[in-house]
Amino acid sequence: MTFDSRDMGLRGRIGGYSRASKYPADELTRDARAGFLKRFEPSAELNLSPEEFQRRTLANLRCHMARLSRLSSRARRR
Repeated sequence: MTFDSRDMGLRGRIGGYSRASKYPADELTRDARAGFLKRFEPSAELNLSPEEFQRRTLANLRCHMARLSRLSSRARRR
């Protein structure tokens, strides 16, 4: 049985909606969000308290997002 790309797209969308109707959104994206935030964690060698570790992680995330915002703004100006 063969499917065209349009049919496969619709089938995927139906599956996504079906899954979203059965589980909370935060449960569906928990692993992806954790993996994304892991990119911004400071070095484990620094031996930081949990509060400081989280503060630095969030600061690194904000720095990354500010850089993206600046680059986006520059690109739109051109």
